[in-house]
Amino acid sequence: MARRVNPIQDRARRAALEKAAYLAIYERGYTGVTLADIAGYAGVSKGTLAYHFGSRAGLLAAVMRRFTRTITAATRRALRQATTPEAKLAAYVENQFYGVENTRRFYTVSLDFLAAATRDPELMAVQRDFLRGTLALDLELARLAGEAGAEERARLLRALVEGLSVRFLADPEPDLQTYRAECLRGLRAILGWGG
Repeated sequence: MARRVNPIQDRARRAALEKAAYLAIYERGYTGVTLADIAGYAGVSKGTLAYHFGSRAGLLAAVMRRFTRTITAATRRALRQATTPEAKLAAYVENQFYGVENTRRFYTVSLDFLAAATRDPELMAVQRDFLRGTLALDLELARLAGEAGAEERARLLRALVEGLSVRFLADPEPDLQTYRAECLRGLRAILGWGG
């Protein structure tokens, strides 16, 4: 008799495995992490990972999809809850720089994924989906200064955030408030609201 699979428990199990893989990628690096490493973080066998994801590539693509959806959804939710243009900017900045360790982990894994995606069409498809999602959010902010020139402002907003994120990673002792303040000043300047 075949074992019954509870779809809710199965989704929760996959989510837990993806989170463990995310932490393993952060600690070991995308190219260095193995299924054995991930299994160790998750407290399961490599066979469990193979059952749920088929392969290392399948697991890492699933992690990237979850990772990018989660970040986009959290930022979208924060923007929707903000009631004024200034509050939207503040919410956006806080989601880009959310705690020193969370920010370091997020951007470390993000850059690892981006580097891997340049050589993997499946990961690049996930990366492009993420970019479409962030463009929609960036456009929402850019349109606070009007429709004319919004797409260019959205690209500049993204460039500002990504540039600051690389600086954040290289900074041996990043001050979260400083990065948030710099990001907010930059966003305001891009929107033409002054620094």
